[in-house]
This record gives sequence, structure tokens and C-alpha cells, in this order.
Amino acid sequence: MRLTQYTDYSLRVLLYLAVRDRQSLSNIKEIADAYQISKNHLMKVTHELGKLGLIETIRGRKGGIRLAKNPKEINIGAVVRQTEEDFHIVECFNSELNKCTISPSCKLKHVLYEAMQAFIKVLDGYTLQDLVMNKDELNFLLLSGQQKT
Repeated sequence: MRLTQYTDYSLRVLLYLAVRDRQSLSNIKEIADAYQISKNHLMKVTHELGKLGLIETIRGRKGGIRLAKNPKEINIGAVVRQTEEDFHIVECFNSELNKCTISPSCKLKHVLYEAMQAFIKVLDGYTLQDLVMNKDELNFLLLSGQQKT
């Protein structure tokens, strides 16, 4: 299973905001600098995370972003389901584009589907809070990333 860059960046934004004080605001530039990734990509990601109700965006001169929920309430499996476009890990998972000759009798697609379900089930067992138990260490590394820019 491979996650898209979009989901990866979504999870990184949530992790960044989870290690911050819940009342303080962050901005896209500092998150981009911390991870050394594109600010433009993060703008799209944060917009979608706001629409999903995972982050809160505050406009204005002193605006920014922060988590809209307690990290204990943000399930990682749910985030992945909401941010992945599809789970077509092989051609036969997409009925519209499937041209595989053996698809009607193929056992591999069933095995892959079962594996994908197990992957999601593991993610369902974790919240954002579980991923930031080492907040101090993560915060140090994120600040180090900002200083490289």
C-alpha cells in the first residue's frame, strides 16, 4: 500500500499542529519550512483539512491555523480514508479501467484487498494523540527543520 503525497502532507500538518500548544496559531510557511516541502502544496492540504473540520483557520493579520479537535479525537485511519482519492492499488480495483484478462478468476485481487483492509484497520487503531507522545522530541526536530531554511 502506498499513500499519496497529499495524504502524507495532510498527516504531517496534523502532526505539526498536534505538537504545538492548542491555543497558539501556526502558519503554512512555518510548516513548509519545518518539513522543507512546498508551501503551495500545503495551501491546498490545509484548505481541505479545514473543510473536513480537522483544522481551524483564522483569517486576518494575526491569523493562522490550529487543530479544530483534540488529538485524541482525530483517528488516523479516518484521515487516510478522507484524504486518499481512491484505493486502486492495482488495475482491477478500478472497474472502469480494468482490462486485466484474468480478473474474473484472479485470487490475487482478493488477497490484495484483504491486505489493504488490514492496513486500514491498523491505522484505525491510532489517534493523532498516539503519534505525538514524544512531543518534545518532535518539536525539537520540527524547529531544527525550520532553521535549515
